[in-house]
Amino acid sequence: MSTQSTVNKLPSGSKRVSWDQYFMNIAVQAATRATCDRKHVGAVIVRDKTILSTGYNGSIRGLPHCDDAGHMMDNGHCVATVHAEANAIIQAAKNGTSIDGADIYVTASPCWDCFKLIANSGIKRIVFLEFYRDERILSVAEQAGIKLEQLEIRDE
Repeated sequence: MSTQSTVNKLPSGSKRVSWDQYFMNIAVQAATRATCDRKHVGAVIVRDKTILSTGYNGSIRGLPHCDDAGHMMDNGHCVATVHAEANAIIQAAKNGTSIDGADIYVTASPCWDCFKLIANSGIKRIVFLEFYRDERILSVAEQAGIKLEQLEIRDE
């Protein structure tokens, strides 16, 4: 009889995902909670392989969701929602969690306003799946010493 534990054993032929893919998978899952059907975005803030905070795009706390009450449109964008990155930063602040020096995993690259919040919060690395709109973040990230990395999820 074998005494080897199989609790941590993966199915035959499967491989463990990288840390980046693991945290991005969680961001993708967080996006499923989004309450604005125009774009579902999830965010996870991580430091030292530990999740500090999560967020998804949704309405102001206590107010009706876009999906239920309709969108508040301004220049082709729904402005009723708080973006995933902002919600993750707010959740960390609300709970007294320092995110200085952390990484953020987001399903779409941040808009300009969220990028500024990320930069000023002390986050040092942004990992994203899809590039979304604002190219200003590319040059400013470099100037601010923030790493921007696009992650490709692979089915292996």
